[in-house]
Amino acid sequence: MTRRTLTAVALAAAAALALAGCTAGGDDQGGSGPSAEGYVTDGKLTVGTAQPAYFPWVIDDAPESGEGFESAVAYAVADELGFAKEDVVWVRSTFEQAIAPGPKDFDFNLQQFSITDERKQAVDFSSPYYETTQVVVTVEDSPAAGATTIAALKPFKIGAQTGTTSLTAVEQTIAPEGGAQIFNTNDDAKLALQSGTVDAIVVDLPTAFYLTGAELDGGKIIGQLPSTGGGDQFGLVLAKDSPLTEKVSAAVDALRENGTLDELATKWLGGDDTAPVLQ
Repeated sequence: MTRRTLTAVALAAAAALALAGCTAGGDDQGGSGPSAEGYVTDGKLTVGTAQPAYFPWVIDDAPESGEGFESAVAYAVADELGFAKEDVVWVRSTFEQAIAPGPKDFDFNLQQFSITDERKQAVDFSSPYYETTQVVVTVEDSPAAGATTIAALKPFKIGAQTGTTSLTAVEQTIAPEGGAQIFNTNDDAKLALQSGTVDAIVVDLPTAFYLTGAELDGGKIIGQLPSTGGGDQFGLVLAKDSPLTEKVSAAVDALRENGTLDELATKWLGGDDTAPVLQ
């Protein structure tokens, strides 16, 4: 076989391989999901959350149901990215595992991660999908338990931790007649509420759900105070320098701009059975 013949054979083989690459599984073939570039699994969106995941962020520890604020947010982001619900795969991790440096077994993870500069050294964050509000918490036998408006709270003793957005909210939004009751820590404020030293306390929303669900005997959320900004911002966590960060942030931004995030927050975090917004 001559050199010219060998060259022709090689060129024909290369052309055949190139043609096969164009026709076998490229992005134009209408697969079950977006390209695998950057995703943990081809055609799937892998989402991480806590084990267990708690109400109202996830209902009944079943994120695959789409019930609960963060579960619903995850499926809304998936839809923006082009994934069908059946192509979303859930994995579990601890809070610390998710924000530790190193490879991830998820495309993004959400379990109320506040966006901070320190954490950004180890992981990427999407743009924020939620900003925490301040919440009035009491116990069932408190005289403040029947309050349903900000004006109705003014005669009561309302406490908060010093140096926090919660204390600012007490002083500026509620402005109780006797002034704010100031404590060194949220634990001190909680103990004062339990003992009846104060009638209610103000904490951020995630703390309010935790206190009333696990810490306070007869704990009750009176409601959220109108947002004035300055709360912690929650972001989706991705691996450091993930190729997905930009497109995931774009999906979150689209959901914010079209009102979906507000609708989901109202449904799952602001209902009468969770934390209604006080007027």
